[in-house]
Amino acid sequence: MTAHEEDTALPATPADLVFVNGSVLTVDSHFTVASALAVTDGLVSAVGDRAAVMAHAGPATRVVDLKGGTLLPGINDSHLHGCAFGMTKPPLSVDVAHPAVRSVADVAEAVRKAAEQTPAGEWITGHGWNAGYLAECRADPSRQPTRQDLDAVSPDHPVLLYSATGHATWVNSAALARAGVDRNTPAPPGSVIVTDAAGEPTGLLLEGAQDLVHRALPALSPEVRADAIRATLRDLARLGITSYTEPGLGPGGDALMRGALAHSTLDVYRRLLADGELTARVSVLLLPTGMTSTAEDFVRALAAMDEAPSTDPRRLNVVGVKLFADGIPVNKTSWMHEPYVGGGCGSLCVGGDTDEERIEQIAEMIRYAHAAGYQAGVHVTGDRAIDTVVDAFAAATAAHPRPEARPDARHYVIHGDFLSARSMRKLAAHGFGVNMNPTIKWTIADIEEEFVGPERAAYEWPYRDAIDAGVTVTSGSDAPVTLPDWRQGVSTMMLRESKASGRVSGPDQRIRLAEAIRTYTVDAAWQDFAEEWKGSLEVGKVADLCVLAGDLLTADPHDIPGMPVVFTAVGGDVVHDELAV
Repeated sequence: MTAHEEDTALPATPADLVFVNGSVLTVDSHFTVASALAVTDGLVSAVGDRAAVMAHAGPATRVVDLKGGTLLPGINDSHLHGCAFGMTKPPLSVDVAHPAVRSVADVAEAVRKAAEQTPAGEWITGHGWNAGYLAECRADPSRQPTRQDLDAVSPDHPVLLYSATGHATWVNSAALARAGVDRNTPAPPGSVIVTDAAGEPTGLLLEGAQDLVHRALPALSPEVRADAIRATLRDLARLGITSYTEPGLGPGGDALMRGALAHSTLDVYRRLLADGELTARVSVLLLPTGMTSTAEDFVRALAAMDEAPSTDPRRLNVVGVKLFADGIPVNKTSWMHEPYVGGGCGSLCVGGDTDEERIEQIAEMIRYAHAAGYQAGVHVTGDRAIDTVVDAFAAATAAHPRPEARPDARHYVIHGDFLSARSMRKLAAHGFGVNMNPTIKWTIADIEEEFVGPERAAYEWPYRDAIDAGVTVTSGSDAPVTLPDWRQGVSTMMLRESKASGRVSGPDQRIRLAEAIRTYTVDAAWQDFAEEWKGSLEVGKVADLCVLAGDLLTADPHDIPGMPVVFTAVGGDVVHDELAV
């Protein structure tokens, strides 16, 4: 019997769903395109042409007319802070992102309005500011947000505004006082408390220094965090996203999530799972320590984390551990081989007084995580830091063979902005991966030139080179850094055009549509150790799928971000539906 005959044999159980009259992108190894698909008991039960698939229909089968649209695997955003994304929305947070605000004055006005509605002494938090989109800072690059900008409109409330990147926090004087941060406060390794000419904090804290103020925030209840996750799940369903990686739950992440040891954010996810409310598949990276750590602290914290197995590992699963190796280019805290525009090369953001000591610290963290059986996902952006991390991956693998149950560690570089050819070869040779961020590329392509120059800015996120080198490449939004819109991500991977000007940034790093879709589907499933059961529309795999109105295969890449998502299902359960008759 041929595979086609086996797929189209009469089923014992009629299909629950049949999709016809469109393009079915299976994203199998050949990127096969069919015209119909059936779903039975939560699994893909048939793929082929209309006649063959309709043979699986019964009297109660819902037949969905795609009307020329595109059915593809559910999107797997493989780096998305689900709880944090939900917490950026009003009323939990003031919107200070572009285009809601376009200047420092706009930010101050938004905070002033919030202060009028907030009891004196209570915290005001906001999210999304980006100096590259604030008029005063664009006009004068030396002009940065300051505490005085906020003091004038909120003298009686501590104010904390998270940047869009998550690597800078802007606070007022009341917040600094509440946190006990002053001119004598030392910055953690690899971080910066920005000061003025007189040595006083300006109100900007970069990288691990943010934790000095974050720790002063009052805890949010588990129910508030559950509401934040629910809001995220609703948004993701409307976008066709059926899986995501929550990269950083645990002691190092709960400060940002304003949790408490008795009620971690991971516990909130477990409760949503138990209550049947987790309408996407979530892979978790544990974060034992924050952005700045020593190897001793990291090992102690990870060893103390005794997470119980998930009751449904296909819906909620701890797959690995997250570490921070350096910062981000716009803060000049990525560790680079060549200096930034204006000087400096950044550094690793771990303990140690010298580069050699810091290299050994990050290597020890990776060694321990690997030997303990965890996948390591490492935030690292600078080329020198990436080379250091990839070397540590290889050394850990050589020193500690993995358990037979999971010999394939699948460690990966998170972000990998300036991934070098040397590191690409090593990642490919050892079966490691890289998680890139096309929607961030779209957002900051022009801004980056101010920090790393036009050549490096164009190269940033080298998709073409990495795929050609044989590296498994996945894509994530890093929401709330950017919106989790994979359609914009696909468009950017194909075009390399920037949001601000539309200029092409690195045309030699463009990739094709099929390659871009793989980074959000079957290759993202690989990152989750799940490519055998999700990530493509093949018989026997889970029916995680979404439908776009229109033909994705023939669409102009510029038009892809505007193509509506009209249907989403997770395991055959419909979570978003604009196709219902």
